[in-house]
Amino acid sequence: MFEQTFKNIDDVLWKDAGADSELDYIGQTSWVMFLRYLDELEKDKADHAALEGKTYDFILDEDYRWSNWAMPKGGKGEFDRNKALTGPDLVEFVDTKLFPYLSKFKESAESPATIEYKIGEIFSELKNKIQSGYNLREVLELANELPFRSSKDKHELSHLYETKIKNMGNAGRNGG
Repeated sequence: MFEQTFKNIDDVLWKDAGADSELDYIGQTSWVMFLRYLDELEKDKADHAALEGKTYDFILDEDYRWSNWAMPKGGKGEFDRNKALTGPDLVEFVDTKLFPYLSKFKESAESPATIEYKIGEIFSELKNKIQSGYNLREVLELANELPFRSSKDKHELSHLYETKIKNMGNAGRNGG
């Protein structure tokens, strides 16, 4: 499942003027998958806290959570295309709001050992290279179809990343 989705995402990125090589593909796919995974992790923690009668303080403000900016839902819980950003609006949001917001976590985190610091570190070093908001919308929709809840899913994703990185190194690139 993950492998085919990654191939589909690579095909979309191949069409985009901003992603020039497989190194770009893995970098761009990584930030999307990270935010998708973080959303699932936060939902799990919130569910666990609710079962214990506690509240969970989300790391990301509501506007920057995957389920609000990447895959907004309508009243019946289905993807709402009318609320979803796409085209230039989506790229502008990612470049001028999302990435700057996430990179600031590095400055405000209590210590380098926190997930907040790691989020800030990651997004202060990254740049969105996907120039077409229509391509980015397609990548987001593909990423949203992937499950991240089980250990098996996480293991499959980890194995796929390791294989992709190894293949880049074997191809003579310095990305491996």
